Amino acid sequence: MHMGDALVSPVVGGVMLAVSAGMIAYAAVKSKKTMDRKKIPMMGVMAALIFAGQMINFTIPVTGSSGHIGGGILLAAMLGEGPGVLAIAAVLLIQAFFFADGGLLALGCNIFNMGFWPCLVVYPLVFKPLLKKNVTPGKLMGVSVLSVVIALQLGSFGVVLETLASGITALPFGAFVALMQPIHLAIGLVEGIVTGLILIFVWKARPEIIDANVHNRGFGESMNTKKVLVGLIIAAVVIGGGLSLFASQNPDGLEWAMFGNAEEGYREGLTTEEELGEGYESLNDVQDSTAVLPDYGFKDSDSAAGTSVSGIVGSAVTLALAGAVGGVILAVNRKKKKKSGETAEEHEEP
Repeated sequence: MHMGDALVSPVVGGVMLAVSAGMIAYAAVKSKKTMDRKKIPMMGVMAALIFAGQMINFTIPVTGSSGHIGGGILLAAMLGEGPGVLAIAAVLLIQAFFFADGGLLALGCNIFNMGFWPCLVVYPLVFKPLLKKNVTPGKLMGVSVLSVVIALQLGSFGVVLETLASGITALPFGAFVALMQPIHLAIGLVEGIVTGLILIFVWKARPEIIDANVHNRGFGESMNTKKVLVGLIIAAVVIGGGLSLFASQNPDGLEWAMFGNAEEGYREGLTTEEELGEGYESLNDVQDSTAVLPDYGFKDSDSAAGTSVSGIVGSAVTLALAGAVGGVILAVNRKKKKKSGETAEEHEEP
């Protein structure tokens, strides 16, 4: 569901960048309440896992399309609302700048569509209320599927609205909705099952991880997350370095909606950056200069090794970025608490 710059006008792109920046700031403030030492490595590892997971496009039978996980609900369930937003933002930033996946002008749209709806809307309003009591593997699976489907429907509809507001594509609004929503329903069902399976693994190993986030608590110093972290790290390495080689080559849901129905006249609906002007080409030039592994491969090479290297390097860089963000939030939080404590002691002095 990564939007390219050709779908977004400068005004819409700029507004959504500002909105997403505000959302990230809000998420950082919200994260201070539950951020602790044990959550920082989890934040990095989960961001790495989502990066790796998004490299695998799975085929949607019959349609000729494919999809990949968004990861918002999984991140929120494992980290909480605020850290979930920060983690998905880290993933999308690394993808855009290091791998030229998703446009720079459209970056704000992508962060909003894949972060706001799952982490700040569906997780607190659907996932948490349904999972506060009597958790079972079956219930966890059902809630995961429902939450992911709702979040993905909202996110995909956001793509349609942002494209409509941009006014730079000839693709009919009604036709775009009719294509986007059903294909993302199918993608959501698959992602929901994957999310449920991962959360069931975590719940069986350390149920207090999911419980802490549902009840807006930190992990605490006594929580042993080593087993879960090791399992997730192994999964990220295997997925990013190995399974990514077998990703479906079919267009993803957004590309399929834009290009996959040429017989109905929709192929001409997408405007290219070249047709849009120099501003878009300049952004492409910036992205080309920062992308060390464009399209998840070596430059000027079709070697499969480029995909494996991209998966491992990208996961590692994303882990470092998300972990660093969590570390900064914790450090700021501790500094403020220390300062508040010193001020209180000064007031108590005779």
